[in-house]
Amino acid sequence: MTEEVCVDANLVVKLVSQEPDSSLADALFATWQEQDTRLIAPPFLTVEVDSVLRHKVVLRRELTAEQAQTCFAAACQVPIELLSLPGQRERAWSLAEELRLPHVYDTTYLALAELRGCEFWTADRRLGNACERLGFVHRLGEFGYVGEEGRSLKPDERG
Repeated sequence: MTEEVCVDANLVVKLVSQEPDSSLADALFATWQEQDTRLIAPPFLTVEVDSVLRHKVVLRRELTAEQAQTCFAAACQVPIELLSLPGQRERAWSLAEELRLPHVYDTTYLALAELRGCEFWTADRRLGNACERLGFVHRLGEFGYVGEEGRSLKPDERG
């Protein structure tokens, strides 16, 4: 079976728009593509990504309407399978209580990854920090490449 990872909306937004660490997101997604890694997420991922992009236009004024449309079109092309599993809702609720997190949508990603037995990747530092004890949770900042000397290198450190 092909390896799979669960990704969140923050990571997808970094992939399709220009933000700090967007180049790292590009490199991570490229690595997954090279490795034929299957990407999964809860069904609401698309609405969450689209809402963040609209927020960047209407409230933050970080994107023009044309830029947001380009980002939206790119987001529509990211090959992510949207899944909802039996017991996912209940597990998300339990994780929200265990981790003392206010948003069940965050823990729904965690529940999906846990139930599928795969890694969960996020660009949300707050969420990543809250889930440190969960061994399957990874923050975008952890991604790097292994150089010739065996040390991890960020994409901009490669030669």
